[in-house]
Amino acid sequence: MTDYERIKNSCLQRAVLWEDPDFPANQTSVFYYQTPPFNFVWKRAKEIYTSPTFVLDKCETFDVIPGKLGDKWLVSCLGVLYLCKGLFYRVVPADQRMDTSYAGVFRFRLWWCGQWLEVLVDDRLPTVNGKLAFLQTSQTDQLWPALLEKAYAKLHGSYEALKYGSLLDGLADLTGGITESIVMPELSDGSALRTLLDTSSVVTAHYFPPPAEDKTATSLELEMNYRIYDVQKVDTTNEPVYLIRLRRPLGHGETPISHIVLDTALWKTIPQYERDRLMIASKGVWMLFSDFQRLFPRIEMVHLDTETSRAELSLSEKQKWQMKMHQGGWKRGVSAGGCRNYVNFFHTNPQVQIMLNEPDTVIISLNQHSIMEPKVIGFSVYKMPKFLTETANQMFFKRIKSTINSQYTNSRQVSQRCQLESGAYLIMPTTFEPREEAQFTLRIYSNKPLKMKVLDDPPQMTKAALVKAPPGSDSNGFFQYETLFLQLADEHRTIDIFELQELLDACLPNDYIKSCVSIDTCRQIVLSMDKKGTGRICLSDFKDLICSLKHLQLVFKTHAREKMGVLRVERLRDALKDVGFIVPERVISLLVFRYMRKDGMLRFGDFVSAVMHLHRVFELFYTNDGRRPGSDAVQLNLSEWLKNALMC
Repeated sequence: MTDYERIKNSCLQRAVLWEDPDFPANQTSVFYYQTPPFNFVWKRAKEIYTSPTFVLDKCETFDVIPGKLGDKWLVSCLGVLYLCKGLFYRVVPADQRMDTSYAGVFRFRLWWCGQWLEVLVDDRLPTVNGKLAFLQTSQTDQLWPALLEKAYAKLHGSYEALKYGSLLDGLADLTGGITESIVMPELSDGSALRTLLDTSSVVTAHYFPPPAEDKTATSLELEMNYRIYDVQKVDTTNEPVYLIRLRRPLGHGETPISHIVLDTALWKTIPQYERDRLMIASKGVWMLFSDFQRLFPRIEMVHLDTETSRAELSLSEKQKWQMKMHQGGWKRGVSAGGCRNYVNFFHTNPQVQIMLNEPDTVIISLNQHSIMEPKVIGFSVYKMPKFLTETANQMFFKRIKSTINSQYTNSRQVSQRCQLESGAYLIMPTTFEPREEAQFTLRIYSNKPLKMKVLDDPPQMTKAALVKAPPGSDSNGFFQYETLFLQLADEHRTIDIFELQELLDACLPNDYIKSCVSIDTCRQIVLSMDKKGTGRICLSDFKDLICSLKHLQLVFKTHAREKMGVLRVERLRDALKDVGFIVPERVISLLVFRYMRKDGMLRFGDFVSAVMHLHRVFELFYTNDGRRPGSDAVQLNLSEWLKNALMC
């Protein structure tokens, strides 16, 4: 049973109307920042209309208006959705009524943060002077526009947040597709527009004519998006011309017209039999492509994948977009390396590789899940000399130039149409600044099948992290350590973590190295070096430790470039490689979580602890080979073992 069914049944049994606890009927749900000069009165549907209706099925009239405070862009989005009835009823389930089984709860489906989400709202709506303040219908008593807007506002946190929305974001949220905008000068002629109609894409045009073109105001509605249905090339007495058939849903009482002619002289050069043939189309308005170019400054499209486009009958004969998707995130110190300007950290961003067997048109879309405080995001695409099996390193990106770079913007979605040759490509989704955290969805639409792989480093221990003390070290500076060691040791010539802390505090030469004298670091050292499980180490172990600390200090200094004595956490992965550990992103994330300081840095002691911790879990895995005989055995691969061991 869904949440909607459970809530509705419960309310009907108790004879009460549902009140949404997550989006209360108060002022902050409307305006969270501004303070309007009036108060909103929240009313139920039956307090607003005498006989309210959720949706009039099979109704072609579209009488949605913004109201006093509504947004025109959202009206335009709903107009496009209304023309795609298959997609419309996916978002607005029609099996909801207000005359029977009414419990005050309604549901909608919206594409949100990379997935279809069912959003529940009650029917308490904000009014001013007894009328709906936001979206409403002008001639009918349908409530679906106002309730859908409320569901959308709920996801954004308030109605006020919708003021900062856009048509492209709205189309993506209402259809589950990825959007693309093309300015009219980029279309060379009508054939380029006709190519866009060949795929499972809803192609629209935004009507916003230049001031000189005011005579069309009675025929076209300003700042509305018209869906384009057809492009025809016809002969004239001079040369062939292109005609466009486009449409928006008709408002109440509007009479459909078959064509709009601004260039009368050119229109008359089209033979009458061609004009008669075109007028057979029952829906839409025909225009000359030359007139269309002047009145509509840009094309706005939403591309739908194979599964989504099945719901829309008008796209059934179109070539279907094939989709690959990856959902990931940018995490401080792990995978939030920033854009190409930050060459030392760019390689830490998520790396997604695609492989094309033949040339293809590919649309790449990056969608961030940060709604209230969007980051500036974008992506770069690199043509690869070969197919990679692990992440590309820092030097790779310093040597090779990107093939394609998207714009960087704080929009919810950034898309780019790419003409790619066959071969391997690396896609790097990034925030503009490093260390900015957000989740994202990366989708790749293609006409032909392609392979996608999210790159990561398989775990490896390439060399021993702990250095053995060289022979003859007794007479080579270790005498002072030995004397102190024996003073603290027990009768078995061993010390515990507290004695190790005291010994290191006395032996280590400066504050920089003494950062590893913390009790937590000493615990990691003893746990890593103790082979017998006694919680103590012997003198030879201590000598190995001193040699290992000198080696780790050299590695630490090499990567601590920003400030003496601290390591920027983004450099941890590369520093660990120099020590001898190659670990996947999930393991780096756990190490960062465990050892990073508030300032985003690691002290030397933190680095030593991380190394010792990794040394211990690698050694345990290789000693036991991840398997133990008996009924209580658990089999884990190395990646799983590292993840679970580091979380302990």
